[in-house]
Amino acid sequence: MDAPELTICYDDEMTKQALAELLEQVSTWSEQAQQELVRSIIEIESRHGGVHRLADEEREAVNLGLADIQAGRIVSDEEVTALFNRYFP
Repeated sequence: MDAPELTICYDDEMTKQALAELLEQVSTWSEQAQQELVRSIIEIESRHGGVHRLADEEREAVNLGLADIQAGRIVSDEEVTALFNRYFP
């Protein structure tokens, strides 16, 4: 059985209509497919929504970096450049 054809347009009203039609179709999808769509939408929203929500691993990395700075475990730009040049001449 062929899937119904969706008309994709860039006019705001037409886009809203296309989204409404698509959401009707989504309601017939399997639970797994719907979950995949939700994950995709969340990922797109995170890129275009203006606010990046840190994953637990990212939050941990940021906190470790801040702890290093507070403890004085930092190096100068010259030290970073020298190390970089040593391994990537």
